[in-house]
Amino acid sequence: MIRACNERDVETIYAIINDAAIAYDGVIPEDCYHAPYMGLEELKREISDGVRFWGYGEDGELLGVMGMQEKGDVSLIRHAYVRTKRRGGGIGGQLLRSIVSQTDKPILIGTWEAAAWAISFYKRNGFQIVSSEEKEVLLRKYWKVSARQIETSVVLCNSSFHNEMRQS
Repeated sequence: MIRACNERDVETIYAIINDAAIAYDGVIPEDCYHAPYMGLEELKREISDGVRFWGYGEDGELLGVMGMQEKGDVSLIRHAYVRTKRRGGGIGGQLLRSIVSQTDKPILIGTWEAAAWAISFYKRNGFQIVSSEEKEVLLRKYWKVSARQIETSVVLCNSSFHNEMRQS
């Protein structure tokens, strides 16, 4: 079952993010990985900055989370994670479809360039990698990330984003 997360879920969201982010260890640049991957205060700041989380749960246990953040003319998919023990079972796809259905705006997703599994997941779900030039512009415009993260990331978009870009 997919539901909106609330204040009572923050500790669980934190646990899911840091459990799943272990997959980045040894994959993303060493200077970008740390444990915990996301601190609790950072998560709270993200929520205060408008990231709304949805969670997938079974039998009262939250197994995956995904956030969406409205940024003017686009929606950003943020912090998409599924507990390590449940990866590959369709939870991420269900969350993504649910969130995508909640907005008419173009959707952007940022992830690490080295996270091949994440990029593959988003491509299977209809997203495309934008050009390097577009990536830099988009990351600077819509995210608050370091120059190093911009250098080592990709941005994916849905077809709605490309359609609007062609019209402008």
